[in-house]
Amino acid sequence: MARPSVTEFDTPDGLAPYATKAFETRGRLYPEPESRTRTPLQRDRDRIIHSGAFRRLKHKTQVFVYHEGDYYRTRLTHSLEVAQIARSISRVLGLDEDLAEALALAHDLGHTCFGHAGEDALAECMTPYGGFDHNAHAIRLVTKLEARYAAFDGLNLTWETLEGIAKHNGPLVPHPKGHELPEAIVEYNAIHDLELGTYAGLEAQVAALSDDIAYNNHDIDDGLRAGLFTVEDLLALPMVGDVFRRVEERWPTVDRTRQAHEAIRDLIGLMIEDLIGETTRRIKAAGVASAAEVRACGKPLAAFTPEMERSLKTLKEFLFVNMYRHWKVMRMTGKARRVVHDLFAAFIDEPRLMPDEWRAIADGPKTARSGRVVSDYIAGMTDRFAFIEHKRLFGLDPDPL
Repeated sequence: MARPSVTEFDTPDGLAPYATKAFETRGRLYPEPESRTRTPLQRDRDRIIHSGAFRRLKHKTQVFVYHEGDYYRTRLTHSLEVAQIARSISRVLGLDEDLAEALALAHDLGHTCFGHAGEDALAECMTPYGGFDHNAHAIRLVTKLEARYAAFDGLNLTWETLEGIAKHNGPLVPHPKGHELPEAIVEYNAIHDLELGTYAGLEAQVAALSDDIAYNNHDIDDGLRAGLFTVEDLLALPMVGDVFRRVEERWPTVDRTRQAHEAIRDLIGLMIEDLIGETTRRIKAAGVASAAEVRACGKPLAAFTPEMERSLKTLKEFLFVNMYRHWKVMRMTGKARRVVHDLFAAFIDEPRLMPDEWRAIADGPKTARSGRVVSDYIAGMTDRFAFIEHKRLFGLDPDPL
């Protein structure tokens, strides 16, 4: 495939006709004066960066819990890597880079402590109280729980950013897994229609696939660093093994660690180029000339080629077996699940164990309202704070604070 180059479009803003136009936004739920120095989508990105939920990603697990080493990815460093990839792809495709970056930075805001193990545990605890879904919780955070502004709850993001957060993985109506829509999304959609039955704009689609590129590659990096598998184990994988072999041939005297970094760099480049090429082909085939036509297309336009999809499927299967289900990782995730279950049981039985601002909005033991309050409290915890709270409640330390 030919190396992509930045495309110039003959439009006033230099963006492709099918890109989201910042100054054609459908607006915010609560009208505000526009910034004199930033577009509405740049403003959304900045609000996400300055949110408490974004800062807490620093100590939330990607795969390894924070204390296992300073070099492993956290939700924060992962989100920054996704944002860099999303911006690069959007620049070549002529999309709004600021929207793509905002969505990349926001895509993990709703995750609990302890990664997917924490989310699974909290979802189990919340079964009698309306369930838990990290994507819905992200909407709840940016529309209700972030308390920073005098005039409104949440961040008051534009329609385009909220749509991308809600639908970056595709339409929600009908629900792709046959489930009922999460309460948080139903609630917000009732007052600000996000058109849940359509695909989101291309910026959101690009951000979602940038997430795939980032985590597949940094999980190779972190897995090698942790000794969960070796380069030799990777050589049997299609595409991945070829790239590692080419790097070894090109740099035979360089140490294994640098060879791995070179290979991962090449893999990221291959995936980005594949995505740009296939997405460009689909855009041309669909003949879309506006962001509205992208939404009305009825299918995703951002995509990998079938060959790349097959290679990624094999890589994900390898990582699932050799990393996510490795006994060292499973020991920590098992402990994490117990922490979440214990905390939820304690707080739902006695909401007065929570800090003042949380117990004030609960309405008694084991009610639906209290369940949601307890869920919000636990979902906002970092790994470190969850361990601290667990020790306070269940440890033998006599200090209650």
